[in-house]
Amino acid sequence: MNANSLIAGEWNDSLTGEFCWSSANTREAIPDVMTPSTWALWQIYYIETNPVRLPDRYPFCGNIGGRPYLNLSLVASLYRTIGKDVRREMHGDILGLAQTDLDIPLIPFPPLSALWLVLPGMIQARRYASRNPRTLPEFLAATPAECRRLRAQIAETRDPQALLTLWRAALQPAFAHACRLLRSVTMQFTDPYNKLRLDLARLAGEAEANTLLSNVAGPSAPLESLMPLVGLSQVAGGALSREAYLERYGHRGPRELELSAPGQEEDPEWLDRRLAEFARSPVEVEGLLARHRAEWETAWRRVAAAHPRQADALRRRLDQVAAAAQAREAVRSEVTRLTRVVRRYVLRAGELTDLGDGLFFLSLDEIAAALSGDLSAAAFIPARREIYRRYSALPPYPAVIIGRFDPFAWAADPYRRQDLFDARASSPSPAGSAITGLPGAAGRAEGRVRRIDCPEEGCLLQPGEVLVAVTTNVGWTPLFPRAAAIVTDIGAPLSHAAIVARELGIPAVVGCGNATARLKTGDRVRVDGGRGVVELIP
Repeated sequence: MNANSLIAGEWNDSLTGEFCWSSANTREAIPDVMTPSTWALWQIYYIETNPVRLPDRYPFCGNIGGRPYLNLSLVASLYRTIGKDVRREMHGDILGLAQTDLDIPLIPFPPLSALWLVLPGMIQARRYASRNPRTLPEFLAATPAECRRLRAQIAETRDPQALLTLWRAALQPAFAHACRLLRSVTMQFTDPYNKLRLDLARLAGEAEANTLLSNVAGPSAPLESLMPLVGLSQVAGGALSREAYLERYGHRGPRELELSAPGQEEDPEWLDRRLAEFARSPVEVEGLLARHRAEWETAWRRVAAAHPRQADALRRRLDQVAAAAQAREAVRSEVTRLTRVVRRYVLRAGELTDLGDGLFFLSLDEIAAALSGDLSAAAFIPARREIYRRYSALPPYPAVIIGRFDPFAWAADPYRRQDLFDARASSPSPAGSAITGLPGAAGRAEGRVRRIDCPEEGCLLQPGEVLVAVTTNVGWTPLFPRAAAIVTDIGAPLSHAAIVARELGIPAVVGCGNATARLKTGDRVRVDGGRGVVELIP
């Protein structure tokens, strides 16, 4: 990409080579087009969590039309250097799509040079994974108070250079440390979870495996991603004060990782709206969780009775996976809390430099330069605002992109596919008669479709309707108890929609690719979460 394009904010890393890109693991966290400041913040995340250092021409993560994507060609190619072909294994948690026949382009790495680059990073990552979680209790206990302290310091700072010093000496290191810790606890969860799922399926069958892993946290407390909903129930019932709820969960929301998006601290009616939305739920949340915990215990007793020799070892592994899941979700929440503090830093920098919210359209390095007195990057703000507006007006891009992708040309094509774009294909492949995805949460349900594009439209969802969306995140959680089932274009067994639906006992099919294109509000469907199939009922 040329310098003029980057200055104008016209990001398109699909032009860097013939790679396969996936947004499955990123769109849930960042569902909308990013401002340049948000992209710069998440480059810190990718640098801190990716121990492998490769030449710039092989980016691990990319920005395509303002949206983050991961380079699957790079991942598959690096695994190939150690003799493992993972291309057909990547369709689940990595691609977030049910499609298994993708021809992922590979990068011709010389094996020895690739190993020289990869092995030190892998060894370092394993070392961090075993060492960093030891600091987890201290991190979780200290971060809320540290964020309060940083917010107060930011508000009190009157000198631009002092604000920059605060960023470099305290806020940026705290965010980087949180990112490294998130990487470590994720590694401790993902591999054991996947191995346990395979072992349970071989031993007791897919149905029992899905039930025992349907509530990742097992019979323990709900995962952190569900706690904002549980907290609303507690506030509504008088068991939790409004102040305590805002302190614990006020940083969570549908655009929680976008720096330009206002948070609850800037909206006094935020909690009132969430409570009103919760009041529309026909189901008592604690009752749903209790019923699901009872189902989990019943399934465990069946498996333990059928396989007594393996029971103790399986229970230890289930408990370990549950603890790792709790840790991962808890750290993700604190990373989000720190992100909201970074927003306060950018807003304060805008006040001290008289550039206002225009700073959201600068990188973090450009913001630092502005605080040091170099305001030359301010000239880029109008063009970047405009391209951000144009990107935001487009529909969400395909979850998988192969080759060079022009978001404006794609959006103008009446025959475009929303699940996959392959620049090598001469025409789009026709869709099959069934809508298929990945099993997100077991169970069957029938109902009328309610297609929703953002959680702000949640008031439209009626009890017993099937919620159909591109993807969901924690900001959508209050809507789930009203839905008969959940269907998403993007998602995987460990995505938000699948995890929360499983904990609430709601059938879900995720990673359908094109459900939002093929289903419209009012259609009647039958959802089979165990098989990953959505059928349109005439």
